[in-house]
Amino acid sequence: MPRTIVLKFITPVLAVFSGAVVLIAVIGALLPRRHLATRTAVYRQTPAELFAVIANFAAMPSWRSGLSGVEILPPNGGRASFREAAGRRPITYVVLENRPPEKLVLQIADEKLPFGGTWTYEVSPEAGGARLRITEDGEIRNALFRFLSRFVFGYTATMDTYLRDLGRKFGETVAPAT
Repeated sequence: MPRTIVLKFITPVLAVFSGAVVLIAVIGALLPRRHLATRTAVYRQTPAELFAVIANFAAMPSWRSGLSGVEILPPNGGRASFREAAGRRPITYVVLENRPPEKLVLQIADEKLPFGGTWTYEVSPEAGGARLRITEDGEIRNALFRFLSRFVFGYTATMDTYLRDLGRKFGETVAPAT
């Protein structure tokens, strides 16, 4: 094929692709950087049993899908800290609050990531077991990632996976809800 014919086809494709990326970036830039999302699930475990599992960071790779490892780190500012290995980039967390068997608050400790914020785990008694409520108070710094998080992945996708994985750990099928 002559070079001019190839360029006639490639140029419009590249222009459309570039235009789509710019449009996504503009929409992402207009979205708020911060978001708040909450999901809950009910388990047949006692609050103490449930809390013991979610607070045992070293054992998380045995039940969380997509998590290949956890490294317990030295304290960060006097607070417990750990690093999760999942996907392309590890994520370091610091424990802001640990009140067994009721509340655990984790904060992403890496400012270089395109996202950050806290995850608050609240465990409460429920008839025949316990309810786990996860609240993500998040910030998405990158406009493209902000667009994808809002319109493609959803703010609750990671929480839903976590809650379902936790259910499988106990041999239960749970339905995450708001």
